[in-house]
Amino acid sequence: MSAPDKAPGGSVITPTRVVIGLCLVVPFVAMLWVGSYDRVDPTFIGIPFFYWYQMLWVPLSTLLTCVAYVLVRREKAARRAAAEGGAAR
Repeated sequence: MSAPDKAPGGSVITPTRVVIGLCLVVPFVAMLWVGSYDRVDPTFIGIPFFYWYQMLWVPLSTLLTCVAYVLVRREKAARRAAAEGGAAR
């Protein structure tokens, strides 16, 4: 079995941390890629796509940030439990 990949700071890169990173990066990429939403159609209740797409990302970004927060807390709790379990042996 190979050793886990290490980040430059000595942190272990886990699938959970990759998901956390994606949850935090996706809203930025979605908003910075203006060409993907620089149009009027389709309109939603009379609001051009350009505006409602950006406003849709407000709750989506909040949701993704909450998911990232919960995953970070779970990972910290699991590391703490593993450290306490290893110290008790």
